[in-house]
Amino acid sequence: MAAPPDLQDEPLSLASPGSQWFGGGGDGEDEVPAPKGARPAQQDGEPAWGSGAGAGVVSSRELCSGPARSPPVAMETASTAVDLLYWRDIKQTGIVFGSFLLLLFSLTQFSVVSVVAYLALAALSATISFRIYKSVLQAVQKTDEGHPFKAYLELEITLSQEQIQKYTDCLQLYVNSTLKELRRLFLVQDLVDSLKFAVLMWLLTYVGALFNGLTLLLMAVVSMFTLPVVYVKHQAQVDQYLGLVRTHINTVVAKIQAKIPGAKRHAE
Repeated sequence: MAAPPDLQDEPLSLASPGSQWFGGGGDGEDEVPAPKGARPAQQDGEPAWGSGAGAGVVSSRELCSGPARSPPVAMETASTAVDLLYWRDIKQTGIVFGSFLLLLFSLTQFSVVSVVAYLALAALSATISFRIYKSVLQAVQKTDEGHPFKAYLELEITLSQEQIQKYTDCLQLYVNSTLKELRRLFLVQDLVDSLKFAVLMWLLTYVGALFNGLTLLLMAVVSMFTLPVVYVKHQAQVDQYLGLVRTHINTVVAKIQAKIPGAKRHAE
């Protein structure tokens, strides 16, 4: 039985996620070539990077998700992140949230070198003290439990060549996508999108005058751990206000496009 249309792999365009807001990059001319040394995916008896009309096109799922038989690490990571942001395990989320806040507050008071050095000294003090304590305890009790961190020392933490190649291909994809989108905006391929980008940069000048990078990062972390919970509790009201704001923005943009000569998009 054929898969539903929404579950089938589509050829991936090099337009970045920001192009959905700016509205560009949808003419299908920038398709991602197959990475060098990548394994072709078989479909209906023909490899995806073999001969035929679909040659040289790779889907985003095949490029960034790896083979179907590999463990769904990305899905597990996303599920863990969602659990943290929605405070489903209060203790675990509190530890992560508190660690982020402590790190960011430390960076606002000390340099990066000092913060890294103090964190390394704190970690080393804890591990060395625990190692000496366990050694003394084993000597007094005359036991042979071995190294207290033996399980962690034997833990496999190396990356395979296939994993490094997959992440490199994904990074290359996003870098190329970003460069193409910036070129499209700065060289005014679409007047409306370039004007939107200019307004966004103009607003960021005021944001930069009020806040520095660490303050914005601190606000982003606090928002990440608070806004999802607030949205779940007040979803109906938030959706209603967001709909009103979106309608108002679309109305203003439509009026601006109507007044600027040449700002209307050509019918595709």
